[in-house]
Amino acid sequence: MKNLVDELLELSDPETDSKIIKSFQLKDTLCPTIFDKNETGEFTIKKEISDKLLEITDSFIDFLGVDFFIHDVILTGSLANYNWSEYSDVDLHILIDMNEISEGDSASNAMHDIVKEFFDAKKNVWNEKNDIKIKGFDVELYVQDVNEEHVSSGVYSVLNNEWVVEPSMKKENIDTKKILEKGEFFAKRIDQLIDYHEHGKDVDKMALDLRDKLKKFRKSGLEAGGEYSYENLTFKLLRRNGYIEKLMNLRNSISNKKLSLP
Repeated sequence: MKNLVDELLELSDPETDSKIIKSFQLKDTLCPTIFDKNETGEFTIKKEISDKLLEITDSFIDFLGVDFFIHDVILTGSLANYNWSEYSDVDLHILIDMNEISEGDSASNAMHDIVKEFFDAKKNVWNEKNDIKIKGFDVELYVQDVNEEHVSSGVYSVLNNEWVVEPSMKKENIDTKKILEKGEFFAKRIDQLIDYHEHGKDVDKMALDLRDKLKKFRKSGLEAGGEYSYENLTFKLLRRNGYIEKLMNLRNSISNKKLSLP
């Protein structure tokens, strides 16, 4: 069986295997189906795009069924940057103050966590139930606390029609070999845990530990090197190859098995 590195480096089909690594490279312009460029070289979001994104936001807020003040609605991720590709999502973040919803009890970490879990759960249900696309890109909604640190080199305010963080054309040094090697390490471990699980071994703790390790791995990369850190790009590689989904499905399978009574 081919390993992850073999699959990605096999250039016999450049339209598939090599696309994943190539998608990390910077483009010469922002996505032309999302942004317009004026005479001075400034990018602004197309009106039809912003109007539709705000319409989607209104529909999502109705679905939430909770009243709150919206501080901003932002477009972030690769579509608000020069590293956009066919794999990109429309990452639409709704900024709110979660302390306001928890009746101003900013000292209550437990209440804050409950509010965040509620929004995360509703967001997951929404994204699973809806298949909304903007110019071919999947729309992913997220409720973000205004006090939450958000590491991104490209952030556009859809609500105010202006850049919060304008992306740079600065070329980044992407270590392809390092990304592939680390990606293979995690992919092999995920495949191993799936095999153990299928043969009746209890891998609950190992799968949870691996999930946490991946989260910390990506977080440390974002904090130290930003979006182009090899840790973050390794995580994106695993997500685009389906390995993050495989790990999530494994966790769901373990949970279902534990809660079932033969």
